[in-house]
This record gives sequence, structure tokens and C-alpha cells, in this order.
Amino acid sequence: MAVVKVYDQTNTEVGEITLAPEVFEVEVRPEILHLVVRQHQAAKRAGTHSTLTRSFVRGGGHKPWRQKGTGRARAGSSRSPIWRSGAVTFGPHPRDHGFKVNKQVKRLAMKMALSARLADNGLKVVDAISMPEIKTKQFKVIVEKLGLKKALIIIEKEDNTLALSARNIPGVLVKTHEKINVYDLLAHPQLVLFQQAALLLQERLK
Repeated sequence: MAVVKVYDQTNTEVGEITLAPEVFEVEVRPEILHLVVRQHQAAKRAGTHSTLTRSFVRGGGHKPWRQKGTGRARAGSSRSPIWRSGAVTFGPHPRDHGFKVNKQVKRLAMKMALSARLADNGLKVVDAISMPEIKTKQFKVIVEKLGLKKALIIIEKEDNTLALSARNIPGVLVKTHEKINVYDLLAHPQLVLFQQAALLLQERLK
């Protein structure tokens, strides 16, 4: 079991927490992480790209010239794909790029991402961060004291004051433990877990 130090918002050590090995000490398999990240990015694609085939290009209804006797190549339409202003052959059309990944695989990838952050010393547990009002300047001081540059902060429940205070700080993202994903975990080298969020997270992933 991994025993991790717990800090307060001034970066002062205030205790320890034991993290479950079945969640935070899982063997990392890059192919699993790659699959889940690809699925996440594919689901975000709009899929609205579209090109015009011969059925949709305006014009070209008549034969440009007679079939024989002109010395030129045969042509049946001025909107042929080989003509300028013609149609597009095998072009993209609106579609859904998403694909399915089993829940068990997603859960395993989440454990791997958390384990990777713990293994590379990128995980820090904080008892809580208290913000009396929405103030980016005040939150930036806390971020600097904790030594954060590009960090994902996971909280146990929605905190509008904290989320809005962190919104304009580049590289810092605040999410609840229920809304995090593998992509966010891997995109941020630093992971900050609220102590209560860590307990809820490992309880959910066990």
C-alpha cells in the first residue's frame, strides 16, 4: 500500500493517507491508455465535414461535346471529378467517428493513469482548498504555494467558487472525481487530489 503525505493549501504537511494498491499501484499498459484516449478524442470530433459528389454538384447536365470527331477525349459531363470545378471522388461525408470501449477497459485505464501519476511523483494529496469568494488572484497564490504549473485538481463535489477562481489560470483544471477522464489525467503532469476525493475515487474504482 502506498502511504502519501497530505498537505494543506499552504503546502504544509498535515498528515498521511493510505491509497489502495488495486487503484493506485496498477501495472501501466500503454496500449490500453492509447485505446481509451483515442476513443475520447474520437467522440469529441464533430464529424460535419462534407464534400459534393456528382449527385450534388450543380450543372454538368449536358454532354460538353459530341462523342466522336473532335479529336478530344470523351466527356459526358463538365462536373466529372477530373474536371476543374468538378465533383470530389470518395470525399468525406458527415459521420460519427466514435467507437465503443468496454466499461471494464475504461475503468482499468483510469487506474493505470492514476498509478502512472503516483509512480512519477506527480500526485499530491491536499486536505482541502478553501476560497471565501471567487478571486483568481487569491487562488493563484495557493497554486504557486503548492508548486503547480500544469495540474488537474480533483475535488469531491461541485464547488463553483473554486472552479471559477481557477478558470482563468492557464494549465490548471478543476473537476469533481465523477467527471474526470483518462485524457485529462494524462494531459496534466501534476495531479492534485482532495483527501475526500481520493477516498471516494478509490472506493468507486475498486
